Amino acid sequence: MDLHELLESTLTGLGYELVDVERSARGKLIRVFIDKSDGVGVDDCVAVSNHLSRLLAVENIDYDRLEISSPGLDRPLKKAADFIRFAGESAKLKLRVALQGQRNFVGILREVNDGVLKLEVDGKMLDLELNNLEKARLIPKL
Repeated sequence: MDLHELLESTLTGLGYELVDVERSARGKLIRVFIDKSDGVGVDDCVAVSNHLSRLLAVENIDYDRLEISSPGLDRPLKKAADFIRFAGESAKLKLRVALQGQRNFVGILREVNDGVLKLEVDGKMLDLELNNLEKARLIPKL
């Protein structure tokens, strides 16, 4: 089981969603982004940090520093479920391969069907394949 799978199964059991995992080039820093329906607070980060510290020790995963964080207001969107959950929200997306000569889009997430995201941009609907997304983030409402 790789680190991502280990963290995902553990966090799901604790009632959290694994949003993302980052490892430094040498693998000594592990940064874990978590979320839950009513938001993530400092107490959540402390509880998850304590639990994962013990888990990583048991699994013999070598690291120097573990950081637990909420994904923030500009939360990254990674899985199809993220796009479904945040339908109706504004997002900024970057494609791997350009569509109509463009790689960057800002629009409103509409729906996902069969791996295709419908994104409303300036009143027009675009079909973007999820496997062509390089990066996607929510645009915070302030």
